[in-house]
Amino acid sequence: MKPLTLGLLLALGAAPTLAQTAPQKSTIAETPIVIGRSYALPSAIMGATREINVWLPPGYADSGRAYPVLYVLDGGQDQDFHHVSGIAQLGTIVGTTRDVIVVGIASEDRRNELALPTTDPDLIARYPTQGHSDRFRRFVAEEVQPFVETRFRTSGETALMGESLAGLFVVETFLKEPQLFDAYVAVSPSLWWDGGELARQSGAHLRDESNDPRTLILTLGDEGPEMQAPMDVLTANLRDHALPGLSWSFTPRPTESHATIYHGAALDAFRQLFAEPAK
Repeated sequence: MKPLTLGLLLALGAAPTLAQTAPQKSTIAETPIVIGRSYALPSAIMGATREINVWLPPGYADSGRAYPVLYVLDGGQDQDFHHVSGIAQLGTIVGTTRDVIVVGIASEDRRNELALPTTDPDLIARYPTQGHSDRFRRFVAEEVQPFVETRFRTSGETALMGESLAGLFVVETFLKEPQLFDAYVAVSPSLWWDGGELARQSGAHLRDESNDPRTLILTLGDEGPEMQAPMDVLTANLRDHALPGLSWSFTPRPTESHATIYHGAALDAFRQLFAEPAK
């Protein structure tokens, strides 16, 4: 009788409908998380529009204050912008570092933009567009920095940070045009490029620098003799030729590799450069 009874109930419309028996989905509000702002900056120097990403401290809109600026090379949204701006946010939240504006400068052809010219025929053959770091440096100095300084409240205190080939660019900029930034952070810089020539030339560049106060932070993981040997040359020249106005440090990180060193090194650099003043 049970099948018949069920059939009668279905025919009379007494059984619950499918829509009534299916679980109802609740309406969940969804909003995007805004990390920063990305700008398409027209560049006459680079001959193209370039990606510039900016993270502002949480209190920026209401404070009326001016802030130091950290410029991050390889600073695209799919590069190092997010993890470095996250370090800045953490310092703000817990009060361990001063509020900082983080500007990410995206790179496209890294060996073209971040590496100085090489005479090594193998490198030239492998990377035919290499060696235009001087042009990229002009782009940073003449287009990116003015854009940031006119659009945002900046204090005039600046730093440049980069890792690997971007670290090479940091060291080259510090040696050749030190006046562009107050502080330089080079994490695992690719000083092996061009057979370590930049490190060998560093003594002459250091002797030509002014005694203006500047900071240079160098660090390197356990990355083999190709990376270590030119770093040893650079640090020896710094010991012999750096002027008293330069505060420099080299921190070996033997437990880190080229792939793992950046985040911890960037955190330490933040704490050194942007430490909250003692109360």
